[in-house]
Amino acid sequence: MGQDFADRHVARWRDHWIDIPFDDAIEAATVRLARISRHFRDTIQTAAAEVGLQQFEYETLHHLMVRDTPGHASPRALADDLGVSPAGMTGRLDTLEKAGYIKRTPSPTDRRSVDIEATTAGVAIWRRAMMLRGRAEEELLGALSERELATLNRLLKKLTTATETSVLTVRPADRTPGPS
Repeated sequence: MGQDFADRHVARWRDHWIDIPFDDAIEAATVRLARISRHFRDTIQTAAAEVGLQQFEYETLHHLMVRDTPGHASPRALADDLGVSPAGMTGRLDTLEKAGYIKRTPSPTDRRSVDIEATTAGVAIWRRAMMLRGRAEEELLGALSERELATLNRLLKKLTTATETSVLTVRPADRTPGPS
């Protein structure tokens, strides 16, 4: 296997920033994860555009569809899932409602609030985008054997579990001053 972007990045970093300590393997893994993450973001954006959605529309529909109650949620639950403000969520929902992809209905449990429900058109366009996204994901991960994919999943689960169970932050005392 030849060199990839991460190999070249680490070599450049090592050659030019000798006063900043770093571990080659950690830097390479970080760069590779970031590039793969960007690739997946790009495939989502491409799939959304191909079916006529903006990325935020796809993401909102996606979070609406992959719930314990598929296709149904409160605006607050969606806003929390997506990490957007209530005002931002209102704007997203307005756009999706105008396009006919969702509808707002009065909440049966609280008459002051509304529930969001995906329409037939909303489910259909989300499914089309998911098919395109799924093909792109399968194409990339198809480079791995079943055994390699199982190993990758085991390792990624270990990393995601670490992010979910601990606070991994840089404290001011950990920072090494950079070149001035």
